Amino acid sequence: MKFSTSKNNIINELGLLQGIVEKRTTMPILSNVLMKAEKGRVEIMGTDLEVGLRTYFEAEVKEEGLAAVNGRKLFDFIKLLPEDQDIDFIKKDDHLIVKCGESEIKIVTASEDDFPPIQECNFEKNISFSLNDFKEMIDCVFYAITQEQRYYLSGALLSIKNNQLELVSTDGHRLSYTRREFEDLKVEREINQIVSKKTLNELRKFENEKIDFDFDENSLFFRVKNRVLISRIIESKFPNYQAVIPKDNPNKLLINKDDLISAIKRVSILSAEKSKGIKFDIKQGELRLFSSNPEMGEARDKLDIEYQGKELEIGFNSQYLLDFLATVNCEKVRFEIKDENSAVLIKPEEEEKGIYLYILMPMKI
Repeated sequence: MKFSTSKNNIINELGLLQGIVEKRTTMPILSNVLMKAEKGRVEIMGTDLEVGLRTYFEAEVKEEGLAAVNGRKLFDFIKLLPEDQDIDFIKKDDHLIVKCGESEIKIVTASEDDFPPIQECNFEKNISFSLNDFKEMIDCVFYAITQEQRYYLSGALLSIKNNQLELVSTDGHRLSYTRREFEDLKVEREINQIVSKKTLNELRKFENEKIDFDFDENSLFFRVKNRVLISRIIESKFPNYQAVIPKDNPNKLLINKDDLISAIKRVSILSAEKSKGIKFDIKQGELRLFSSNPEMGEARDKLDIEYQGKELEIGFNSQYLLDFLATVNCEKVRFEIKDENSAVLIKPEEEEKGIYLYILMPMKI
C-alpha cells in the first residue's frame, strides 16, 4: 500500500474514528483502524463491535493495499503536522511509514485478517430526513439515557412513520419524548428500533443537510455524505412509554425558564450531594424553592409564577430539572402536576418545531 494525501483530507475522518475505536480493550485489534487504498481514494474503518464507521477520503494512490494501524497514534501524529504539505503513507512489511517533509513515524501494523468485518449497506429503502432537526431531537433525549445493566434502556427508541419521527428515552426516573414532522418522509411500515447512546453521540458530530437511514436484521445504518455509521441492533423491547405520559393533570404552573434555571442552581448549592433534592412550595402567584443539608445549611429562593391549582409541596432532583431546561428553546416552561406523588409533565409553553415532553418522578424530601 502506498498513497499520498493532504492533512485536510484525512484528519477529520481520523478524528471521527476516535469516538469509535476502543482505547482499552481485551481485543487489541479494536484499537486499530483499517485503511484500504484503492483507485483515487482510501477507505478507513473502525469498530468496537457495537458501533462501526466506514468513511473515505481522496488520495493519490500509487499502490493499492490494506493496513491495520493504531487509530489513536496515527491521529495524534497527523494532527501535529503542518497544514500545507502532502503526507505520504507506505506499508512496508509489518509497519506503516507516515512521512511529511522531515517528519516521519513508523507504526507497527496488525494483521488485516484479524480486523472484524464491517457491514455495508446500499440504502435501498430511501429513508432520509434533516440532519440538523435529528441532532436537535437527539439533544432532547440524550441526557435521559441510562448507563446500566438494563440493555434496552441504554439507548433511545427511534420510531419512524410517514411524515413523522419520534425519539424516546428513559432511565426509570424520568422520560423524555420528542416528535417532529418531515413532509417528505415515507416508509412502507412503521419502524421501531432502539439506537444506542454511543451511536447517537457519534451522530451529533456529523454535519450535513440530510441523513440517510436503513437497517437489516442485525444493524442500523446512518449515512452522512461519505460516512456510514453502523450500529448493532439492540434486541430488546422498549418500555410502554405512552402509558407513563400523564393525562389531565389539574395543577398547572407557568414560569420563566431562565429565572427558574438560575434559582435552581442557587438553591441546589446546599442540596444533599447524593439526591440533589430541592423542594417546590407552590402557591397562587409564587414558587418558593428550598434545599437543606444537615452538615452545610439551607438555601431558599422565590419566583413569580402563573399558577392554576391547589397549594402543594413537591420535591425534585435538581439536576434532572436542569438537564431538561438546558435543552428547551423557549421563554417559559409549563409544569402539569397531579399531586405530590405522581409523575409531573413538563414542556415548553410554545414549541417552534414538533413536540417535546419531559416526564419526571417527584422525590421525597
